[in-house]
Amino acid sequence: MAWLSPAFPVGGFSYSAGMESAVVEGHVGDGDGVEAWLGVLLAHGGLRNDAILLAEAHRVQGEGQSLEEIISLATALASSAERHAETTRLGEAFVKAAAAWPHPVIDVLVGPVPYGVAVGAVAAAHGVDRVDAIAAFLHAQISQYVSVAIRLGVIGQTRGVSILAASEAPILDAASSYARLDLDDLGSATIIADTLSMRHEIQYSRLFQS
Repeated sequence: MAWLSPAFPVGGFSYSAGMESAVVEGHVGDGDGVEAWLGVLLAHGGLRNDAILLAEAHRVQGEGQSLEEIISLATALASSAERHAETTRLGEAFVKAAAAWPHPVIDVLVGPVPYGVAVGAVAAAHGVDRVDAIAAFLHAQISQYVSVAIRLGVIGQTRGVSILAASEAPILDAASSYARLDLDDLGSATIIADTLSMRHEIQYSRLFQS
């Protein structure tokens, strides 16, 4: 929980994963829109893929295998330049901060390391259960995007809390399900979200880096 709390210095507050463009272009305009958007990402989009990659990194580290291939694959799967920058910068910052919990895996996770892979490998190295790691990771991501929506003025804090409450059961179900998946299950059906992440790169006025 410490690793995935808002106080952990990864800089997640500066990224929106394309949600800013979704708001600017009218795809998300109220609390129901935010809740639906996050639900789609969790079930069919980037959050699902990140969780699968986390699960694979957890398995690989737990079995004492090399993390090189999963790091390369996860990096290559970034759907846009901003998405690549977001996931690798968060990953590098996570590894740097997680070094406060000494373990040889820290020396392996050097250079651009996608966030989910870093979390999965470090969690496995310290004996954190895979399902628990995925659930905490997904909750942290959903919380971050709710914060994005609040800062963009789409929702208030009360509606944000209700979205977090409504997300608890889907997150727990997703964590249990995604922990059993492997790389053959990677894929998404969120073309609009992926495209908006690319469009954000040339957006005229921006609060967030992605």
